[in-house]
Amino acid sequence: MRPQSILLLAAIEVVSAQFPPKPQNVTVLESKIEEGILISYKESDLCETTEGVRSYSGYVRLPAGSIEDTGVRNQTYEINTFFWFFESRKDPQNAPLSIWMNGGPGSSSMLGLLRENGPCFINSDSNSTYLNEWAWNSEVNMLYLDQPVQVGLSYDKLVNVTVSSVNGVEIANFSNGVPKQNNTFYVGTYPSQGRNSTTQGTLNSARSLWSFAQVWFQEFPGYKPNDNRISIATESYGGRYGPAFATYFQEQNEKIRNGTWSEHGETHILHLDTLLIINGCIDRAVQWPGYLQMMYNNTYGIRTINSSRYEAAVNALYKEGGCLAQIEKCQTLSRAHDPTNQGYNASVNRVCQQAETFCTENIRDPYFDAGRNYYDVSAPSAASFPAPWYAGWLNQPHVQQGLGVPLNWTQSNSAVSQAFRGIGDYPRPGWKEDLSYLLESGIKVTLVYGDRDYACNWYGGELLSLAIDYEFTPEFHAAGYAPVVVNDSYIGGQVRQYGNLSFTRVYQAGHEVPAYQPETAFKIFQRALFNFDIATGNIRTADAPNYATKGPDNVFNITNESVTFPGAQCYVLDRDQCTEEQWKTVEDGTALVRNWIVVDANTTMLFPDLKNSTEGG
Repeated sequence: MRPQSILLLAAIEVVSAQFPPKPQNVTVLESKIEEGILISYKESDLCETTEGVRSYSGYVRLPAGSIEDTGVRNQTYEINTFFWFFESRKDPQNAPLSIWMNGGPGSSSMLGLLRENGPCFINSDSNSTYLNEWAWNSEVNMLYLDQPVQVGLSYDKLVNVTVSSVNGVEIANFSNGVPKQNNTFYVGTYPSQGRNSTTQGTLNSARSLWSFAQVWFQEFPGYKPNDNRISIATESYGGRYGPAFATYFQEQNEKIRNGTWSEHGETHILHLDTLLIINGCIDRAVQWPGYLQMMYNNTYGIRTINSSRYEAAVNALYKEGGCLAQIEKCQTLSRAHDPTNQGYNASVNRVCQQAETFCTENIRDPYFDAGRNYYDVSAPSAASFPAPWYAGWLNQPHVQQGLGVPLNWTQSNSAVSQAFRGIGDYPRPGWKEDLSYLLESGIKVTLVYGDRDYACNWYGGELLSLAIDYEFTPEFHAAGYAPVVVNDSYIGGQVRQYGNLSFTRVYQAGHEVPAYQPETAFKIFQRALFNFDIATGNIRTADAPNYATKGPDNVFNITNESVTFPGAQCYVLDRDQCTEEQWKTVEDGTALVRNWIVVDANTTMLFPDLKNSTEGG
């Protein structure tokens, strides 16, 4: 299934509990920064059940107009940004903090929290949890954010909706009663769905998040550390978020220090330490050639297009007026007429949007005809890994009450995606240059790529790492690849590192690396944040700033065996988990559904308790 359909289908992720219960026992604080700014939160033990470890969920409310001082125009909407904060399991007062954001654009960070690196994962009953041994809050305070506004549990204003597999999300008036629901039709409470009621593109979102951070880091009472280091970890479209957000934060730090920014209450220095990007789509012009390699000659020996289609894609990429030429035109016009990349020039928006459409259709999309999964080349399109059970759990009434949220959760928001696409955000310039600026500012940049991912594949990631132009570019290029030693018996991948910059290929991992290789991802995260080499974790890079890995200059010759996946486990809250045949039975009502799983021979073998369950879809 093509990813364009994901946003519509993900909207079905709202369960038959209907509307969320009214939040209770929520603490609300008025900010001293600006009238109308609020922090609301409650302590929770929903996910992190380790004794003595605290967690808080809540919102920072920024009223309409409150971020316009940063250069965002026409903020006529409220911004209620959802956060879920987990203390470190070890010495939280002296632990650093990392922000985590998933990408999209428009995807909720609950995905990363509940099936990648958070304190808990969800069982197949979509109702209970178990602790994650390799949780990233083991030694780091973790702050998970749904952004920009309207993503996940964040909202501008609340509206009642119907959600169906046929019509998608529609705003509804239930004055004549609430219609009956089934496995393809639900009701619930959502954000407004207004495309103009969210931040338009990455750079406006950076300004919004900085405003959130000014409030949260100064005034949230649950976080008062001795270690004020802040890192950003992100994934996928986070390849734009991470560089842009960190750069904006750092530029604001510089303005605060030199006195050119002095807005009342907004002068808190955010001490940036590390930017970690997992399978990031960062720079289109640099990374597009990687798609050709991944389709035609990857290390798994899976060829998804024939030679004639490969040649056609190569031609579309390099020809006069082709993909790279259109991106160059987009970036040239953007630098000249919209240098802050905020989407304020309609002509630039149109050219950049057209470039992305051409490249996507001619370079990326031929892959889908092979029936392979967008996020894992070794998997069929209807793969059931990583597990989707969090979709039902987040909309359980006891979870909504525990989090203190007034709306149903959704994985993806089409209004946000359309807002970003509408300004041609994808191929715009600057993300690669942001990485250069961050490295020159002494901030560590850690690039991590699972080698089974197609969406933002490791071939493009390696090209991007080599295209970063900064003080130590020659030294980084001269560094060879070294094995990533995960434990005494396992090598998790290969890394090239010089000083503060590293690029890691992780073996046998798709798009969401921590879900596939939890220990490897955990070790890389820990080593990066605590200033150890990525390869072994034994060398303190803070004491050896010229540290360089040694080994071959490429690792294309290291091949992999494909894995075998169990049959599709159709989970009706995530259409992409189902084959066409399975979904047909859901739509015509002949499927037996328990815990939102279609009961068949495969699922009863995998989940024996399913046939004894009395829970309906």
